[in-house]
Amino acid sequence: MPNSDLLPSLLFKINENQLALEAAIMELSNWVELRGSADVADNVRAALEAIDRNERVHQNDASGDDGAGMTAIGKSSHWLTIG
Repeated sequence: MPNSDLLPSLLFKINENQLALEAAIMELSNWVELRGSADVADNVRAALEAIDRNERVHQNDASGDDGAGMTAIGKSSHWLTIG
């Protein structure tokens, strides 16, 4: 089997893993918030929302739609930018 036949399967598995990690990280952010670190939990949720937006932008790019180009993460957007 050529390597090009493996690419769709690999990308699907990577996406499944990303979704599982997002769910686990959301659970951790809820746990952190319950222990009094609402700012940290908010930053984690903002990062997860940025991942979701970036995924939608990539899907739009793949379909030929022109989406937004850059997404900042966190309340303090200077600490991490994806794009």
